[in-house]
Amino acid sequence: MENLRKLRVKSGLSQQKLAVQLGLTQQGIHSYEKGIYEPDIATLKQLAAFFDTSVDYLIDNTEIRRKIEKADRFELNEEESEVIRKYRLLTAKNRKSLMLILDSLI
Repeated sequence: MENLRKLRVKSGLSQQKLAVQLGLTQQGIHSYEKGIYEPDIATLKQLAAFFDTSVDYLIDNTEIRRKIEKADRFELNEEESEVIRKYRLLTAKNRKSLMLILDSLI
C-alpha cells in the first residue's frame, strides 16, 4: 500500500501519530505500508475517510487520489441512459469515432 505511505507522509504524520488518531498500532500501519499484512475492510474505509480518498487509491488499484463520487442513474433521463448504455457496448475504436462526431456537432 504505497499510496497509504504517500498520503501519510504528505500529511506530515508519522506512523505512530496516524495510528493514534485512528486507534490502530504503529506496527499495523507499518505492516500495511510494507505489504506484510492487509487491513480489513473496516480499516480500509476508516483510512479512506481519514485521508478523503477512495479505497481503490489506498490499495494502489488506481492513481486517481480524489474520492470517487457515486453516480445515481436516476439523475439521467431515459434517453440519456440509453445513450450511455449503447456507448458502453461500443468497441474502443467506435467510441473514438463517436467522440469525433459529437465534437463536430458541438
